[in-house]
Amino acid sequence: MECGFTGLHSIRSHKDPELTCHTSIWMFPIYGAAAFLTPVCKLLKNTNTLIRGGIYTVCIFITEFCTGELLKKYKACPWDYSKAKFNLKGVIRFDYAPLWFIMGLFFEKILLRKKPIL
Repeated sequence: MECGFTGLHSIRSHKDPELTCHTSIWMFPIYGAAAFLTPVCKLLKNTNTLIRGGIYTVCIFITEFCTGELLKKYKACPWDYSKAKFNLKGVIRFDYAPLWFIMGLFFEKILLRKKPIL
C-alpha cells in the first residue's frame, strides 16, 4: 500500500514515469498497528458507515501523530508534511482525512473477514 501510494505520488511530484516508490522499515509496524482496530471494528460493526469511517480516521490520525512524533525524536520519521498546507507539526496532513476514511473502512473489511486472506 505504501509503495503504491509513493509510486503514484512520484509521477505527480517528480514526473517519474517509472513510478519509483520508497518506504521505510518503520512503516511495517505502523501499518501493522491497524490490527489494533479489530476490537473497535467489532464494536462498531452495526454503526453507520460515516460514523465508523470517521472514528477510524481519528484513530489513524492519532497513530500517525504519535508514531511520527516518536520517530522525529530519533530523527527517524520517514515522512515530513511540514510543507503541506493543512499539517500538524509536519506529521499529520488533514487533507488526507478522506484517504484515511476509506483506508479505515478497507482495514475493517480485512480485520472482520471470517476466512483467511491467503
